[in-house]
Amino acid sequence: MSVPSSLYTGDVVHTRQRPKAHSLRYSVFSLLIDLDELADLDRSLKLFSVDRRGLFSFWQKDHGSGSGTGLKAWVAGQLADAAIETDGLRVRMLCYPRIFGYVFNPLTVYFCYGRDDVLRAIIYEVCNTFHERHSYIIPVTGSGTAKDEPVSHSCGKDLYVSPFVPMDCRYDFSIRPPSDRVRIAIRESDDNGMLLYAMFQGERKPLTDRTLALAFFRYPLMTVKVTAAIHWEALRLWLKRVPVYRHTRAAEPRSATIVTRTETTETR
Repeated sequence: MSVPSSLYTGDVVHTRQRPKAHSLRYSVFSLLIDLDELADLDRSLKLFSVDRRGLFSFWQKDHGSGSGTGLKAWVAGQLADAAIETDGLRVRMLCYPRIFGYVFNPLTVYFCYGRDDVLRAIIYEVCNTFHERHSYIIPVTGSGTAKDEPVSHSCGKDLYVSPFVPMDCRYDFSIRPPSDRVRIAIRESDDNGMLLYAMFQGERKPLTDRTLALAFFRYPLMTVKVTAAIHWEALRLWLKRVPVYRHTRAAEPRSATIVTRTETTETR
């Protein structure tokens, strides 16, 4: 099913297994933005703007290379570098919008479709609080290429994210692409098994001024709360005496990993 730009309301859940049990659940909403619809959204919605100030806004410079222009061209370039077909490319990205000009997106997910509206690849764009951004470009193969079918794949961890999780870890993704619902589930594991399970599951609503207004009052200052919650949960983990792994600056503030097979990756 082809899904236009939409709003998804749901919950973010994190469950830590080791070395101390820890869990959290927050109610949030995300926008699914079709990059081919940016101009129409900017023109038709009063509460949402593109690359300019607004109650809700989407700025291309918050993603990809950070250049502020041509986000779809950036996606196409990433896919081309990964030898993934880009003919007829349609990109729908799941992210938080800016609210009153502020946003922090720990994870943005780009669903990349071909001319036949079949999912060809997913890009996971991870940001940390040190202003570093890393993208994992993963082709979708097998049953996951069928419309609305769940997708599973894996890759190694290449960006420092949390001071309470080591770098020598692996991500296992289980994805339900956007339709009436969306589900992003990630298991992070080390050599001793699963450390952390993270999941967002949301229900689709049309992206209109009405649904944006309802989201504003139901989730006031949500993007500020995302950042506040990151620091609050870090304090809780520190009080539990969970070991801390110091940050080492990334070689480049914007980088990517091309995943060519489940167990083989190329970092650039």
